[in-house]
Amino acid sequence: MSPSGAEARNGVFGVRSALLNLMASPIVVVAATAGCGTGAEDVIMRSAHHDYRVVAVADGLVHPWSMAFLPGGDMLVTERPGRLRIVRDGALLPDPVPGVPEVVAVSQGGLMEVTAHPEFASNRLLYLSYSKPVEAGSDTDRPQATTAVVRGTFENDRFTLVDEIFEALSVGNLPAHFGCRLAFGAEGHLFATVGDHYASLDGDLAAHPAQDVSNHDGVIIRIYDDGRVPDDNPFVGRKGARPEIWSYGHRNPQGLAVHPETGAVWLTEHGPKGGDEVNVSEPGKNYGWPVIGYGVNYRSGSAIHAATHAKGMEQPLHVWVPSIGTSGLMFYTGDKFPEWQGNLFAGGLVGQRIDRLSVEGARVVASETLLRDMGRVRDIRQGPDGFIYVAIDSREGNETPIVRLEPADI
Repeated sequence: MSPSGAEARNGVFGVRSALLNLMASPIVVVAATAGCGTGAEDVIMRSAHHDYRVVAVADGLVHPWSMAFLPGGDMLVTERPGRLRIVRDGALLPDPVPGVPEVVAVSQGGLMEVTAHPEFASNRLLYLSYSKPVEAGSDTDRPQATTAVVRGTFENDRFTLVDEIFEALSVGNLPAHFGCRLAFGAEGHLFATVGDHYASLDGDLAAHPAQDVSNHDGVIIRIYDDGRVPDDNPFVGRKGARPEIWSYGHRNPQGLAVHPETGAVWLTEHGPKGGDEVNVSEPGKNYGWPVIGYGVNYRSGSAIHAATHAKGMEQPLHVWVPSIGTSGLMFYTGDKFPEWQGNLFAGGLVGQRIDRLSVEGARVVASETLLRDMGRVRDIRQGPDGFIYVAIDSREGNETPIVRLEPADI
């Protein structure tokens, strides 16, 4: 049975208070296993199917963006200022991993996604996405940073033999909207999201860079694990088109997850003021930004889009109005929360929450909000233990924790 509003609010505020106390402590607080006594795990949160508690895993991170679990139990965490960190045996190691490329850590830019190769145990390959510095040149509209992806070898706590496998060709004009999520598909291809780099909305919306496949603004790309382009990508052989593009017409996709059964590539992307979306990226399709959508201009509230529908442009599967600032996306397949298996979990930055979406085929049929008001949810991952791990971010750059959701009855 769902809780009353008062019960839900009291539970959330109790957890948030406990976590804020943890974050204020000068000591790194860890809870490597259930029941390790952080204080936060004693508050029970209620939901439609599973009651749960929130347990602190590691504290002291600055703008944590992404988490990846490695064979052997280590967790890697990126910090947006440009650091790759290791959580080992329940403790955040004090020194960052050396070998990470230089990043542009301004505005929304920095070190972003980390993901391990599906065969990491044998090849030790690790992938990072980041905002790469570029020369401004004579074109004042060219950004000083663009989205890039590197891969390298992670051994002995070092990142070495680093090769760039993708750099976005961008015509955006601000160091923002980088996208940067990475995911390996069912057939081993690497998918990456690239935002529109805040390209100007002045002029004809249909001529916006996100509607132009001759650049990488506002796209999902699909490449091999070494950066080569598959021959069956939809724009291969098309004159003037970038062959890496899988789908286009996106704004700023900051959630990416591959369906565990169908292999479909799901994403969440930021709308402007209103209009965050869930989409399934299909080859060659146009998702409409900025010609169609459900948001408005930030300050004025005036219309941005020509309409909400247009021929040849895809409709989202789910829309948030107002926006929650979608970031982090995960399909749950573990055994700790059996009633949540197959559900899609979407993080919210401005919404400070997680939305659990029930999915049937390619439809979102229901949603429930979890973890409300505990902080900006930047990433969500299922751990090898079946628990749900969450990276909490702070707009001000305060130190924040990694937490995990555990069933209340364990």
